[in-house]
Amino acid sequence: MNTVSNPPAAWLQALPRDRLLGEFSLWSADLANLAGDILRVDEFVDLYHADVADGRFAPSFLFFPDQLARIRKLTQKPIHVHLMVEGDIVLSQIRQFAEAGADLISVHPENGPVTDEALALIHSLGLQAGVVLTLETPVETIRPLIDQLSFVTLLGTAIGVKGQGLSDKACPRLQEARALLDAAGRKDIMLAADGGIRDNTVPALRNAGAETVVLGSLAFGDPDLKARMEWLRNL
Repeated sequence: MNTVSNPPAAWLQALPRDRLLGEFSLWSADLANLAGDILRVDEFVDLYHADVADGRFAPSFLFFPDQLARIRKLTQKPIHVHLMVEGDIVLSQIRQFAEAGADLISVHPENGPVTDEALALIHSLGLQAGVVLTLETPVETIRPLIDQLSFVTLLGTAIGVKGQGLSDKACPRLQEARALLDAAGRKDIMLAADGGIRDNTVPALRNAGAETVVLGSLAFGDPDLKARMEWLRNL
């Protein structure tokens, strides 16, 4: 297997800002043939999304550092690690996934006081930092964290459960977040939508301010991925 390096240091600035981005969720790849699936879709990917779950903060058990290190060897596309873990392990998880090859790590402010330390640690390791908010967490929660962020992701469904429909709260929350970020002079912060991503919901999420959507079966399960991505990028 050939070793593939991380993307260039300025990968975030190089992402297109004039179209919707496709953030491919590795949870929806063929987990029995992960390498093959990544090679199949890689040309269409803007960035990969790797959910990490500890079975406590979120009900699932998902990706681990050694697995991500193998994925890192398959692609030069940026990898966004979403830590759905309890606060007592978030710092150790940041270190492990940074070493494994993550380019962006997002944590949950619901972890409480450790959030500031977590974001500082991510930056100290030379990575981009983000936060993810559950549906129940007020959008206003991001205000004191804005100076430390490159990405804000809003969940549109309950955390850590696949196949749910998009909440009615999702689009208003995106609009609120975009207004808050713009008012703070941080138009550069990328706003992402995660959960409930379907062909009938993506246009509304885009109109509400989403700049990237976390694609699961809409990407990995589409028999004509080229046409699907052309559709998405033209929204």
